[in-house]
Amino acid sequence: MAVELLHPITADLRLARQLADIADEISMDYFRRRDLGVYVKEDRTHVTDGDRNVEQALRAKLAEERPSDSVFGEEYGSEGNSRRQWIIDPIDGTANFMRGVPIWATLISLVIDGRPEVGVVSAPALNRRWWGATGHGAYLDDDLADSDTATDRRIHVSGVETLEDGQLSYGSMQYWMEIDRLEPIVELNDRMWRSRSIGDFWPYMLVAEGSFEVACEVGLQPYDMAALIPVIEEAGGQFTSIEGKEGPWHGSALATNANVHEAALEVFHRA
Repeated sequence: MAVELLHPITADLRLARQLADIADEISMDYFRRRDLGVYVKEDRTHVTDGDRNVEQALRAKLAEERPSDSVFGEEYGSEGNSRRQWIIDPIDGTANFMRGVPIWATLISLVIDGRPEVGVVSAPALNRRWWGATGHGAYLDDDLADSDTATDRRIHVSGVETLEDGQLSYGSMQYWMEIDRLEPIVELNDRMWRSRSIGDFWPYMLVAEGSFEVACEVGLQPYDMAALIPVIEEAGGQFTSIEGKEGPWHGSALATNANVHEAALEVFHRA
């Protein structure tokens, strides 16, 4: 019998989706529990039993499947020093999760030599999962109950060519105020057709789907961004920091449909 040889990224993408299955089962078991344990971390952000148990389960699976790879997660930090690093945010949107709001997701990324190559964003309470891998495209599954991958559809950013015709999501106004960077957000709100303050992972996936043209935030960590990048880029979009630096390492995010990226960067540079 012939054995199918898989491209390494394809095998890693398959594993990332398996990790998302594990995460979904655990996180949905905790979602909207009346007895959910909620704790305050040293940085004054919240963590729940759901966050911790999801990350523990994913680390255990990775130790079994990729023992030589390193892991970096929001709740338990960094382990190992391999050039292949799995970056995990067990529940992106913990504040929503603990209040019963369904806008939260598990973010799973494989970063090789500092570049995110695989990204899976799984939002089971929204019944949606996005994924992308370098050279393999970006996809959306909006029926997680159906395991037949033939129903998944490829996604692509919009063809909008100007800021004036685009939609914007700018995250939390509070974070822009804290770093005294309201000016570019005000200008983008004024110039663009429509704006909404949607936080966490979702606006970036809406950029990848072609529903929004710009999503931007500050005050971020690599685990907030790494999984988003392959999805956005494979959908034809562009992802940098608000200073124009590539990758999830610079504390901020600017994701666009690529057509308006330079115009958006110019707004931030002037400010």
